[in-house]
Amino acid sequence: MISRGDLFSASLDPVVGSEQGGIRPVLVIQNDVGNRYSPTVIVLAITGQVNKARLPTHVPVPAGNTGLQKDSVILAEQIRTLDKRRLRERIGSLPPEIMEKVSEALRVSLAVDKDGGAHAPRGVGPA
Repeated sequence: MISRGDLFSASLDPVVGSEQGGIRPVLVIQNDVGNRYSPTVIVLAITGQVNKARLPTHVPVPAGNTGLQKDSVILAEQIRTLDKRRLRERIGSLPPEIMEKVSEALRVSLAVDKDGGAHAPRGVGPA
């Protein structure tokens, strides 16, 4: 079964513009009820370019017991809904402490407070 926090190799092509593409690792962020019953899965793209511009939506992940082959960065601004047939092999999973950082990056990316309310990012909107 696919679970939230799992890492998979997935085919993200075709892409347009700045979307992450190719066969690359992705992180499952969809809840486990959706993972069980839906034919699709919500994921975040992962890049091995750790020198990429650091944004509040980026979560560094060290290689090691996660199953990733090298230090990587989860891109919480690159949210994708994929058909489960795009998932290839399960690579591993992330520990709870990194998943909490992913949740925070998603709150920033989607402008959602911890209590569920929406907010504008700092420096954006009327003063």
